[in-house]
Amino acid sequence: QVQLVESGGGLVQPGGSLRLSCAATGIMFATYGMGWYRQGPGKQRELVAGVSGGGSTNYADSVKGRFTISRDNAKNTVYLQMNSLKPEDTAVYYCNVRIVWVNYWGQGTQVTVSS
Repeated sequence: QVQLVESGGGLVQPGGSLRLSCAATGIMFATYGMGWYRQGPGKQRELVAGVSGGGSTNYADSVKGRFTISRDNAKNTVYLQMNSLKPEDTAVYYCNVRIVWVNYWGQGTQVTVSS
């Protein structure tokens, strides 16, 4: 059974930093690409960053240069380091893995950027 558990969200002031973690179980973690998505108030869910099994990364234009995705295959965990946070980064952040035609999601972690 695939399970993704996110942690690390919270309230932070503009310009601050947070690191999100997503622990995966039930999959051969190193085999799969992993992604972070977010859904802001009244918005559609969007891809923030992805990392392939081999470590290649891609980012949404809105977070390039501020966010860094990484993975630790020994810990079955993917991370999202978020720096220079802006109020528009406020959203629920979700971890994702796609296996064949099925998308698996974590429960989400709230990130609020506000003074």
